[in-house]
Amino acid sequence: MTSRPPDPWAPDIEIDAQLARGLVGAQFPQLGELRVVRAGEGWDNAAYSVNDLFIFRFPRRSATAKLIARECQFLPAIAPQVPLPIPVPEFAGVPSETYPWPFAGYRCLDGRELSSLRPAEEAYGGLATALGGFLRALHGIEAGPLAEAGLPGDEIGRLDDVRMMPKLQTRLRELSEAGIVRDPAPILEAAEALRPIAPSSRRTVAHGDLYARHVLADDAMRVTGIIDWGDVHLGNPAVDLAIAFSVIPPQARAQFFTAYGSPGEAALSAARFRAIYHSAMVAHYGHRIADADLLHIGTRGLVLALR
Repeated sequence: MTSRPPDPWAPDIEIDAQLARGLVGAQFPQLGELRVVRAGEGWDNAAYSVNDLFIFRFPRRSATAKLIARECQFLPAIAPQVPLPIPVPEFAGVPSETYPWPFAGYRCLDGRELSSLRPAEEAYGGLATALGGFLRALHGIEAGPLAEAGLPGDEIGRLDDVRMMPKLQTRLRELSEAGIVRDPAPILEAAEALRPIAPSSRRTVAHGDLYARHVLADDAMRVTGIIDWGDVHLGNPAVDLAIAFSVIPPQARAQFFTAYGSPGEAALSAARFRAIYHSAMVAHYGHRIADADLLHIGTRGLVLALR
């Protein structure tokens, strides 16, 4: 009998509302009577709204539990240096008998996740300008003090094409077998053409996981915040610039790069490669957990990255 391979998206711990309420209530009694509502879930964390004022995020697996502590340490220093709101932790939870990892609470930001919106392609101009300006500021932060304080480099090889290509091939094959990607060949050919990824001589403060679910916007497509900073690190700015190819349609990219500046051809190739890879991972994850928004932005990102 052939055993099934392990589910790459399965969490180590499922966090339900009862557990979230118990953890927040025990460690932060000043919040009083708690109204706890599920706000979302990603590969790294489960998020719960508390009293309609705060979002508490709880790691779902041991491999990423340290990322909450990273946010608590570095976001207060980053927030004043960027032109868009980002969540700064106001409550830092500690491990306990009922939960083994740190968790954190942040004041709610306005807007909805961009992944939940369905704007026309013509509506992306202002958003492209805002994101380009935001990344220009983020990547322009003086990295030395943060490095001295312990902000790590890229520890997981976000542009390691040798590591990424086999995973990309596997995920695209599975998406094709599920009838989600009709023909993976052009996607793989494009990714192969962008290899190898040239190392960047420039290390910047990078968000590390910037895509449509981590951008907040209002109904007029004004950006209201950038969330989920657990992957913040010092690394290749192309990791963040991938959003220009996975979210922003071609007709608005000039506005993005006018606001950001010219990163050079090597960075553009690396960013497009990252957009292909990350979009495939998002689409696969969305399919596996039956999340229509993630499936939409993942498959849309694969289309945009080839345009």
